Amino acid sequence: MRRRSGPAIALAVLACVVPALTASAPASAKADGLPAVQARPTPLVIAHRAGTGDFPENTLLAITESLKAGVDGEWLSVQATRDGVPVLYRPTDLSALTDGSGPVSDKTQAELAGLNAGYGFKGPDGSYPYRERPLRIPTLAAALEAVPAGKQIYLDLKQAPAQHVVDAVTRLLDEKKAWDRVKLYSTDAEVTNLLSRVPGAQVAESRDATRQRLAEVALEHTCKNTPPAGSWAGFELKRQMTLQEKFTLGTGEAAVTAQLWTRDSVACFRSRSADTPIVMLGVNTPADLRVATRLGATAVLVDSPRTMLPPHR
Repeated sequence: MRRRSGPAIALAVLACVVPALTASAPASAKADGLPAVQARPTPLVIAHRAGTGDFPENTLLAITESLKAGVDGEWLSVQATRDGVPVLYRPTDLSALTDGSGPVSDKTQAELAGLNAGYGFKGPDGSYPYRERPLRIPTLAAALEAVPAGKQIYLDLKQAPAQHVVDAVTRLLDEKKAWDRVKLYSTDAEVTNLLSRVPGAQVAESRDATRQRLAEVALEHTCKNTPPAGSWAGFELKRQMTLQEKFTLGTGEAAVTAQLWTRDSVACFRSRSADTPIVMLGVNTPADLRVATRLGATAVLVDSPRTMLPPHR
């Protein structure tokens, strides 16, 4: 009989662990992967980066068109210019999406005004339709004006150093008296910490805290704590993750697609308050929307409102 090597043993062990990570219901569940539960309202549909799958992301055109498609709100990426103007842009370098280069924080708002925010957007036919019809990087002030009252606005602060973007956004929201209109999020724990000190700010708990709690429920089957009162949580419905085990002779790893939002994890997040808002990111198929609805998501982020929303909405 051949002895199994260390990596083979590691993969065998991982194969046993992965189902516990990805499973969201017992074998008796219905076809959509969840047991029958009481019907819930459809979550609010939020345009991710204003609808990054349909139009150049975080542009006024994308905001306008996603609102026409019937979204309930906008998720917008925010950075601040060198002169402290909050603008809508996501990547760390302007060359990722525009005909410019360098970080947003190195440019003034006037310098950004000459760049084409749609330069890198590729249409379904492989062409670049906005190279001849340039779009501009909008200011956050212009975006607030473009989104009507009653629509949700989520601001995802993307920039380091954290204090620079937090100060810029705080000044603008004070000036526009818009704190009650926006919810704030960041993958950067320092940004979240700074925002949480601002009175009246509706801030998501840190992504690290959300991830930790989701993992504890999935792997330890325990709910050790809940989000702070008045906070909310946002995390992907499904997420590519690396599962790692350490052995005496090495480490075994496996890439898995994990669904960490389950009935148990939702119950944990809402054990302090049944009204704790939960936003599920990356909901881009009708099947995922059904799952998010049955789990009781407050809102879901979609990349393409045109394909995810019915024409009559």
